Amino acid sequence: QIVENKLAACVNIVPKVISIYEWKGKIENDSEALMMIKTRTSRVDELIAFVKKNHPYEVCEVITTAVRNFIL
Repeated sequence: QIVENKLAACVNIVPKVISIYEWKGKIENDSEALMMIKTRTSRVDELIAFVKKNHPYEVCEVITTAVRNFIL
């Protein structure tokens, strides 16, 4: 839905990423999917709202980074 709703131009999904983290005082070790979403700065807030609304976790992680140069 992210691409279909024009929130991003492209989404890469990397399955079976192992994540180790602390949650509610306990160390967790889970297999998750990593999504790399390419969008415009003007769409970031809307995209984050979409991810928060649709993510199955109580708290999801969203990291943004600015890209200075890229090759098409």
